[in-house]
Amino acid sequence: MITEEIRRLKEENNAVILAHYYVDGQVQEAADYVGDSFYLAKMAAKTDKQTIVFCGVRFMGESAKILNPDRCVLLPDESADCPMAHMATEEQILRLRKEVPDLAVVCYINSSAKLKSLSDVCVTSSNAVKIVGALPNKNILFIPDANLGGYVQKQFPEKKFYFSGGYCPVHAVLLEEDILSEKQAHPQAQFLVHPEACKEVCALADFTGSTSEIIEYAQKSAAQEFILGTEPGVLYELEKRCPGKRFYPVTPVCEDMKRITMEKLLACLREKKYEVIMDKQLMNAARRPLERMLELAK
Repeated sequence: MITEEIRRLKEENNAVILAHYYVDGQVQEAADYVGDSFYLAKMAAKTDKQTIVFCGVRFMGESAKILNPDRCVLLPDESADCPMAHMATEEQILRLRKEVPDLAVVCYINSSAKLKSLSDVCVTSSNAVKIVGALPNKNILFIPDANLGGYVQKQFPEKKFYFSGGYCPVHAVLLEEDILSEKQAHPQAQFLVHPEACKEVCALADFTGSTSEIIEYAQKSAAQEFILGTEPGVLYELEKRCPGKRFYPVTPVCEDMKRITMEKLLACLREKKYEVIMDKQLMNAARRPLERMLELAK
């Protein structure tokens, strides 16, 4: 059985399996730790296993390698990437650093190692507000996701924000009229949304938060029905934690996350592929904003 073989190879390779909420439910079941980007970054930083298998997209594997440069980090599918992770440029960052005094470059963890290396601090959707609030800087360049950045901006009217114009292709397709139609179809349902959605959609939400915060809210809420404005892979965890409650997902699936399958996870452990190999200088530069995130988020 594939699950038993994965378990055997994991022990044989002294490996830990990390999986994001957006990957296939079977893969989540096979993982040692399942969570959102912030939780998985913390687990990657704490692990004592020699091999880390990251069931997610490339920037997640890169972050695990950056935080564990002496460990082997494997990805079940090397082509699984996040388009948003590349939606800012070095030229944008350097130009604003030159033009804007007292500027902090705040980098969403959903970004390439190169973008992290050019930044002052990383954030996730669950800690972005806390970390930006802890920064003394009055000017913030938030990269790459303009929607999450705009959500954070609303909490700090005293700060001036600049954006690179990036977006999540999954969350950005949600439109105000889509949500109004769903609310009409399910009048008793609460609308839960990720802040990667646009401000018009977030304005319609009963709750806006990270993937893990959405799960926690649904678990505690007295409501029995929810319109779900985040990637539907989270349904696996929601249905485990919220038996009897009904969820109506409105976002498409993330095709890159869905590249991670049980067969690829097995092959990854068996053949030790695909290993994340990174330039040492790049890793050192990208590690500083990640470590600062972990420190400020405590």
